[in-house]
Amino acid sequence: MKLYGIPNCNTVKKAQDWLKSNGNDFEFHDFKKKGVTAEKLTEWFNVFGWEKVINRAGLTFKKLSKEEQAAINSADTAIPYLINNTSAIKRPIVEVDGKAVLLGFKEDEYHSLLAK
Repeated sequence: MKLYGIPNCNTVKKAQDWLKSNGNDFEFHDFKKKGVTAEKLTEWFNVFGWEKVINRAGLTFKKLSKEEQAAINSADTAIPYLINNTSAIKRPIVEVDGKAVLLGFKEDEYHSLLAK
């Protein structure tokens, strides 16, 4: 299992705490230090949709002008933006056996998919 996110994000911390307290071993991938590839983003877009992978509620996206926000209007425009602004990726993302299964943290979803 792999958990993608940034270490100082409260939602990522909640997910990490839940996984640990429920006996799930996981590898943590820090977007800030390790980045993310176009291929990985495309995989996530195929599972969740590109619109959901962008954290439009976050400060990184909100700092953009209305014109810049409007220009991110497809997977093709979202990929370079997210590679250069990893804080704008909705987090955490959980992969099991190399496949993305969860986006964000909702305890009931984690429980139904990952509880042991």
